[in-house]
Amino acid sequence: MASKKELLEVLNEYKRLGIADQIDYDKFCLYSLITHSTAIEGSTVTEIENQLLFDEGIAAKGRTMQEQLMNLDLKKAYEHSQQLAKSHTDFSVDMLKGLSAIVMKNTGSVYNTALGSFDASKGDLRLVNVTAGAGGKSYLNYQKVPAKLEAFCQQVNERRAALASDDVISQYMLSFDAHFQLVTIHPWVDGNGRMSRLVMNHLQFEYGLIPVKVNKEDKAEYIQALIQSREHDSMEPFREFMLQEHIKNLRHEMDNFHQSQEGGQKTGKVDRKGGQETRDAILQMIREDAHISSSKMAERLGINRSAVSKHLKKMQDTGVIRREGPDKGGKWVIIK
Repeated sequence: MASKKELLEVLNEYKRLGIADQIDYDKFCLYSLITHSTAIEGSTVTEIENQLLFDEGIAAKGRTMQEQLMNLDLKKAYEHSQQLAKSHTDFSVDMLKGLSAIVMKNTGSVYNTALGSFDASKGDLRLVNVTAGAGGKSYLNYQKVPAKLEAFCQQVNERRAALASDDVISQYMLSFDAHFQLVTIHPWVDGNGRMSRLVMNHLQFEYGLIPVKVNKEDKAEYIQALIQSREHDSMEPFREFMLQEHIKNLRHEMDNFHQSQEGGQKTGKVDRKGGQETRDAILQMIREDAHISSSKMAERLGINRSAVSKHLKKMQDTGVIRREGPDKGGKWVIIK
């Protein structure tokens, strides 16, 4: 109960600050969700690298094609999921298989078994039994998966219909429970973690909630929470982990926001005209490294890249700085 009350307090402060009103907030929030979800599955692509990959088609050096395709596919799955959430589409087995097909489009494989073949890249349900790693417990028998998945969809739909539009905590609890239940059913041979986090975020998008991100740095605690909930046959360990993870992430965003807004407006609203202190910070970074990218500036300042670009343009228009050379490989020159 204490965690639920704390979440409501943090959400109110987050809303008061107007953080979600920042330019491109939704886009960069989505990129972060994707990056951390794939990182939990072994991807080493960073948020900045995904930004370049998604926005400009620039592949990251030193990253495998498999990793980058995993991120591109998950982005497309999230975009489709958001459309379904916006139209309040009911959950169904076909809907989930369709999303899984997008998640696994370029990294899924065909599996041949004694019972026939199934294609992970087409969202086919598994026809084999799987375990949670070497020596781990077995997931649900594959023969029971179709019926369990059907029951899961029916339960989610019933809870969706019963929830009040202003019951934020119950909405989050539904999304956490759906996450846990789907990964426990483990309908597919691969991609179950990404799909479970996607379904959780899907429900949050439908209710207009700030989506929950599981940080790659917290992978061990995340998996332990799943295990504890299974062993105790209770949602509470996993719910508590997700609540604390969301609270921690929101507080981190608010800390970054306060740092980037020092000297700005006291209301907490985003200074869309830009602040002199932010431009001074950019100038200092240019003094230290004339080749610094706008992406790196945004990362250090804790603001969107598009906001940095506006500051840079204003500084160029007023004759403070100029750009020499191409966008990639050029440098910044301070004029005055």
